[in-house]
Amino acid sequence: MSITPTEQKIINFLEKEDKRALNLLYENYSNSLYGVILKITINEEIAQDALQETFIKVWKNASKYDASKAKLFTWLFRIARNTAIDKLRSFNNRYHKEVQIDNSNVYILPTSNLNQDVFDIKEHVGRLEKKYQIVLDALFFQGMTQQEASDELDIPLGTIKSRLKIGLRELKKVYNP
Repeated sequence: MSITPTEQKIINFLEKEDKRALNLLYENYSNSLYGVILKITINEEIAQDALQETFIKVWKNASKYDASKAKLFTWLFRIARNTAIDKLRSFNNRYHKEVQIDNSNVYILPTSNLNQDVFDIKEHVGRLEKKYQIVLDALFFQGMTQQEASDELDIPLGTIKSRLKIGLRELKKVYNP
């Protein structure tokens, strides 16, 4: 299991209970985690609360993270998913007792032989135009920040952001037809 330099830096900060870990976590993972949470909650306000609560749980449980058991994103993903489900249940119980959680958009998968970090996303990214593939690969699979990708790929930061937005929009068509 390879760890990117950014992931290693975050892990080191988490081990030392250094608050810089939260900034790096938010900068590198908040968009992905928010997407996961929003997919489950289908409510922006609940999703924002769940994202904030996710980062609080990550900070409080930083000492429990074990890099030998799961990649950082997998650990964050599980916390975000569980937090979103809990928030949605709480919201439904409090405000809409008659509403049941629609589990059709919550996927609980066996973790034994499955790499939850990628699912089938690499296959779909591979179908995009090369210019979008390069940016998504750098940001999501190599763990670079947008600025790091801009520097590494020698592409202006604005272009990185545009290609990210377009690439994600194209991927969204695959996952939300």
